[in-house]
Amino acid sequence: MTTLNTPPATRPGYVLGLLTMMSALAFMDRQILSVLIQPVKLEFGLSDLQIGLVTGLGFAFTFSLLGVPLGRLADRRERRTLIAWCRGIGGLLGALGGASMGFWTLMLSRAGGALSDAGGTPASMSMLADLYPPAQRSRAMSVISTGGSLGALMALVLGSWLAAHYGWRITVVVAGSGSMLLALLLHWSVREPLRVVTAHAAQAAPGARQSGAVAAIWHQPITRWLIVGAAFTLLAAYSFGTWNIALMVRHHGMSLQQAGWISGAAALTSVIGGLTSGALTDRLARRDLRWQLGVPMLGVGLSLVCGMAYLLLPAGALTAATALMVAFAFFLPWWVAPTYAAISLVVPSQRRATANAMVLLAGAIVGNGLGPILTGWLSDVLNASLGGDGLRYALMGMVGMLLPGMLAFGRALQAYPAAHRIALQPLPATVTTP
Repeated sequence: MTTLNTPPATRPGYVLGLLTMMSALAFMDRQILSVLIQPVKLEFGLSDLQIGLVTGLGFAFTFSLLGVPLGRLADRRERRTLIAWCRGIGGLLGALGGASMGFWTLMLSRAGGALSDAGGTPASMSMLADLYPPAQRSRAMSVISTGGSLGALMALVLGSWLAAHYGWRITVVVAGSGSMLLALLLHWSVREPLRVVTAHAAQAAPGARQSGAVAAIWHQPITRWLIVGAAFTLLAAYSFGTWNIALMVRHHGMSLQQAGWISGAAALTSVIGGLTSGALTDRLARRDLRWQLGVPMLGVGLSLVCGMAYLLLPAGALTAATALMVAFAFFLPWWVAPTYAAISLVVPSQRRATANAMVLLAGAIVGNGLGPILTGWLSDVLNASLGGDGLRYALMGMVGMLLPGMLAFGRALQAYPAAHRIALQPLPATVTTP
């Protein structure tokens, strides 16, 4: 049992808190350009499509190259060192965006920053699966999952304030620098936890080549449908997150700082929603294990309703817009923590980071990569016939992608009980490896 005299390096709570803050700073760095769209667009003369390429394609391209290989590396090597290096170098590359001279240099900075998530997030999820027992895992995953919402909150509130007072370049530098400092703290203060390898893991071909891990994970119906569900959900989420501030400025006539504060309130609500989903899932799954994926399905469905209602509001309906945006932000993250916890429960331990990387890869390519680009392209196309209102209708199409996401989680729910029973069969032995 952990006591107050236990060094921080071995306290699960300390490691969880530090990894969550690193996730938050990395997401702030990734999300900061959604706050800075207008000033960056004006300075460089970019189109909406080019903004979508900068905010989406650069990150997605880099993640598609590095995500799964770094996930496999995390399954075989020390995760603490991998996280520190990837978060630190990713923060440095993101900070260099403050020296951008135009479209290409800005996109290269965003592409380099993807290294932080590609190497940091799958390894972090794998570490937490070894630090927390199954009955507490959804709550632990919900805490680290709030890193995205906290990062969005910092981007929206701190980022908009910095941009208003010091300009967008200083804002980008600040966003990237924090990750470098926390990477050093992780390296100096945290030890690699023991990797718990059960007989269930041994049944999945001990010593098997990791090159077969991706095929094995995709072949499993539960993980395949979770990846598909995450891809559609993140397509909607990243599209909305990237373009919503621009929508509030264009459609509702808000200032950049006003839009940032209102979106910040929604991001804070998203933190509460993420924590709620973890606690709710752990509680309900003790009664019926199907709630492990029933909660994500419910959250995605409710966020679809709230998001569409928000986008259908007429210009100037600020009170209703704020209320619906907050509700959308509360329900949208309900899928995250239960999904990663479910993966940790049904995927062998030596493939967890790879499976997490595959979920993130789907989000990076389809969500962060395709979403902002497709939204920007649709906005440019529709503006000609809708009198400048094209962005709102483009976002309606993207938020509508929550429907196939919800259906995919429903298919995963059907496969989960059988996968869970197989994973938790009585095992002859449990061994630990460093």
